[in-house]
Amino acid sequence: MDIPTHSALQGCVTSLRSSMQLLESSIGILDSGVSDYPRLANVLQTTRHFELVSESALTAAQSALLSELQPEITQLLARVEAYLDKLARREKSLMAKAELQEGRLSQPANTSSSLPSTRAKSPGGGGKGAAATGSADLDAMRLQQLRLKKERLAYAVGRLELQAGQKQRQLRKSMAAV
Repeated sequence: MDIPTHSALQGCVTSLRSSMQLLESSIGILDSGVSDYPRLANVLQTTRHFELVSESALTAAQSALLSELQPEITQLLARVEAYLDKLARREKSLMAKAELQEGRLSQPANTSSSLPSTRAKSPGGGGKGAAATGSADLDAMRLQQLRLKKERLAYAVGRLELQAGQKQRQLRKSMAAV
């Protein structure tokens, strides 16, 4: 081999060895930088804590929820109103019944108090005989019976009026439900 060629090749080999050392050093540096890459990928990964929803999707969800709840709310309100109406009717019925009972209890007391006064007047009538006293007693008894019959009839009429009112309300209620 020729010396000039040999020395030229010697320079190439030396240059190649220094390039290889430089390349190995670069690979070592890259390896140390890249070896931690999976951990860095986990550390740097972003986590979504809140999802952003578009306004149109939000309004669509609200309207769907409203359309789902509206009939049920309406039905519940109707049930509450019907129950309140029922309670109001019951209250009126009980008040009317109490008034009838009060009137019924107070009227016999008045008639019984007026009856002794009639009887008290009859015996002390002066110069009338026993036949007049018996006739007055009979008239007073008949009057008492008629008053009692009138009270019973008034009570029966009041009760029938209440029943008719209740039937009318039930009919109106059933017609309103249809």
